[in-house]
Amino acid sequence: MTPAAPLVTLGLVDAAFSGFRAYAGRDARIRKRAAIVRSALRGLAVGAVLLLAPAVTAGTVLLTADDPALAYAALAAGGAGYLRPLAVYATTVVLSLAAYFVLPFRVSTLAMVVGLGPLTLLRPLAIVAACLGALLNGGGFTSLLVGSVAGGAVLCVEPIVHRRWYASVVH
Repeated sequence: MTPAAPLVTLGLVDAAFSGFRAYAGRDARIRKRAAIVRSALRGLAVGAVLLLAPAVTAGTVLLTADDPALAYAALAAGGAGYLRPLAVYATTVVLSLAAYFVLPFRVSTLAMVVGLGPLTLLRPLAIVAACLGALLNGGGFTSLLVGSVAGGAVLCVEPIVHRRWYASVVH
């Protein structure tokens, strides 16, 4: 099985959360479900466009390879290695979110502060670990290249959404 589908899914889910993070804290209204959904969709849209970059990079690697079958095998091995650290990271995030939604208010707030806050700050390190996983799992330089482009793409979603829709105008 190719790891492309789970990686794309993780990238798009991360993009939706990035859109939400770009919006979070900017609205004091109590009922803001529509704004939250809109911000997540904005992140998803930006992420979908940015994730074309690693797809094009991988396609270029395959089209220019002397042995496309060997290049595909290296990309698949690298993708599997890239997925492992991200799966651990995503599982930790899901457990932290579950604690937030299931536990009583005070404990869920603690889960948010202790879990999701630091995990958000650790996203770049998770990407670095994923890139190393791609390299060490036999993906070689081409997998490292595709993984780096993908990591850069997902890390750019939140700043782009913030600048496009939520940045304050200073006069």
